[in-house]
Amino acid sequence: MGTNEDAGTYPGFHGKVGRVFATSESWWPDRPSAPDGAPNVVVILCDDLGYADTAPYGSEINTPNIDRLAKGGLQYTDFHSTPMCSPTRAALLTGMNPHAAGVGTVAHSDPGFPGYAMELAEDVITLPETLQANGYATYMVGKWHLAKDSDQSDAGPRHSWPCQRGFDQFYGFLDGFTNLHQPHRLVRDNTPVEIDTYPDGYYFTDDITDEAIAMVRAGKASAPNQPFFLYIAHGAIHAPLHAKAADIAAQTGNYNEGWDELRLRRFARQKELNVVGDDIVLAPRNTELNNDVDPWDELNDTQKALYSRYMEVFAAMVTNVDENTGRLLDALDDMGELDNTIVIFTSDNGASREGEMVGTSAYMVHLTAGDDIDTDFDRFDLIGGPQTSPHYPRGWAMAGNTPFRLYKINTHAGGHTVPFLFSWNAGQLNSGEMRRQYSHVSDIFPTLLELIGISAPTSRNGIDVKPRTGSSMAPTLRDASAPPQRTEALYEMIGHRGFYRDGWEIVTLHQPFTPFSDSEWELYDLTNDRTELHNLAESHPEKLAELAAAWNDAAWDGQVFPLDEGTGLKYVLRPPETEIVQQPLSVWPGTPTLERWRSLQLIWLSSFQFQAPITVTEQSLGTIAAHGDQSGGYALYLLEDRRPTLVFNDGRGALTLLAGPSLNAGEHLLECSFDAIGGNTWKLSLTIDGVTVDEHPEVPMLYAMSPFEGISVGRDPRSPVWWERYETHGSFHYNSAQGPVLWIPGPKAPDQPEDVVGLLRMIGAKFE
Repeated sequence: MGTNEDAGTYPGFHGKVGRVFATSESWWPDRPSAPDGAPNVVVILCDDLGYADTAPYGSEINTPNIDRLAKGGLQYTDFHSTPMCSPTRAALLTGMNPHAAGVGTVAHSDPGFPGYAMELAEDVITLPETLQANGYATYMVGKWHLAKDSDQSDAGPRHSWPCQRGFDQFYGFLDGFTNLHQPHRLVRDNTPVEIDTYPDGYYFTDDITDEAIAMVRAGKASAPNQPFFLYIAHGAIHAPLHAKAADIAAQTGNYNEGWDELRLRRFARQKELNVVGDDIVLAPRNTELNNDVDPWDELNDTQKALYSRYMEVFAAMVTNVDENTGRLLDALDDMGELDNTIVIFTSDNGASREGEMVGTSAYMVHLTAGDDIDTDFDRFDLIGGPQTSPHYPRGWAMAGNTPFRLYKINTHAGGHTVPFLFSWNAGQLNSGEMRRQYSHVSDIFPTLLELIGISAPTSRNGIDVKPRTGSSMAPTLRDASAPPQRTEALYEMIGHRGFYRDGWEIVTLHQPFTPFSDSEWELYDLTNDRTELHNLAESHPEKLAELAAAWNDAAWDGQVFPLDEGTGLKYVLRPPETEIVQQPLSVWPGTPTLERWRSLQLIWLSSFQFQAPITVTEQSLGTIAAHGDQSGGYALYLLEDRRPTLVFNDGRGALTLLAGPSLNAGEHLLECSFDAIGGNTWKLSLTIDGVTVDEHPEVPMLYAMSPFEGISVGRDPRSPVWWERYETHGSFHYNSAQGPVLWIPGPKAPDQPEDVVGLLRMIGAKFE
């Protein structure tokens, strides 16, 4: 007899095995199960929502459902994120300082250092992985932004996508932001959702709320006793500022008095609500170098009208987030789940200054193409709709961060002091009280573990995981007089540094291309100076030295180095395997849209051309190839009378058209060339069967985040390059045969250095 037969069982099996089922004893291995009565958990994370942008924190914007959370929960007045979106998401989901988790800055680079891997490290465990291991269903909708941009294509790899980091289901986008009217690339679980044309009235915030409710309903219908974790990571209120027309109309005229008056009113309301005490002083208008804000009274009428419109759209987005928060709460209440659901509402950083001094109707090209207020004003009635990609001027971000200084990306308070609401009726955390203890986004993970009564796994895929750096907030939730559980906090973002310890803080406002010297440290006693108005660096040199040394030690322990010297080197360093994305590429008709970053590498800061073999009949019509959308791009069409037409959209609504003669029926080769001639410009040409038929001497080069839509062959889907053609023909599919379109990257512009990496290293080395 064999060993198994002698034992009457199999290794690892705890039942009895006979020769037939009738004489055998069954055994089932235990499945993960949550503690009895374990609460559901909902985390609602807004994007770029400032401290003062909702009613509980002093805003004039009507947010009754967010108010409902505050009045039926607890409101923290000294809660901190990181100063940027991806790092906050990493800290939230891992309970760690973001650099230690691998995501030290926004996930649009891959420079080859552990603190800037731009993906969640293999040796950190996530909150959804932990809850999944303890019997929870785990759902996510919205913005992920925790995977390398080079890993977001259909080829992956997917190891840092949501479903590989603990979520059972995911619906949303992987990138840093999207078009809320016509999202550029939705993903369900591990698969892009190939959408040709969105229905009229589509709006992303509504969509993900529908999906979230459906996920919960489906899960509860199948397993009524299983608790769930739902992570709603809104694309709002991040640019592009997109809102529904009715919501925008409801805000008309609300911001005509400007950002200076708005700050005063919000600050007064904060004092009235006791969000800030009588001892708090409103920071003056931001005047810091490269961060200043113009006085509203010194603006001209055009500027006031335009800037007010941007803020009306922002406010409309906030009201829609509030409306959808209410829809979710009502759905949970209808299911009988709300009473035993922990609900957390917060933001990923302070309000954003990315619209800079004057704002823009063209966010994707603004930071590289410069300001154009006249063009923006000409598009006034389109702002907030699908034909523009707006962002507001940083004066409104200053108001959003009332009463603090500066903005998103800064390590001063305005960059990371955010709203935080916590509600749990069954846990009796529903008194509507304030909490004033210093707390941090990385504290959410350990707090939930303590409240639920579970532990996190100590290994992941056979690798020991790093210990979490967050501290449980549970004592402060239960007792307003409990001491702060968080006594230290480390901050760093694109060269700005900060460190908090027991009510004291050091912080820098670092200017690019300047040394990281101790002389730039500012020192504040936050117990008596919450708004960072009195720099004590000169009067308390010992405290400054102590905290500077503490920052340095924590930074080395937490993978913060190397620091960003401002050259942009970290954005051009890439691993060798990514070089393949700059080789010629053929895209066949019927291929799902090529992912944004993958498409962009074919044209990045260089000449390029694409060649399109087509078959023409008497009825031929449609899109040959398209790359981009209303925020910038180009497309080749065959129009009526079989006329090939190249259309270039500069991202601000200006179109350049190159047209050829009517084609005879038969086979043709169409070629479009974009020659980089210097000065960030392209020269365009259209060639048919080897003969150049039209040229244009100069158009602005698209780069940074434009073109935002990837490459499509045979159609111009979702947000189109050419709006008027979209209005009459939708995604305008080509109705005849065509072969694969070949993209051929060409040389860099003549004014581009041959060795960009070497040049940037030379420039940056002096700041070591």
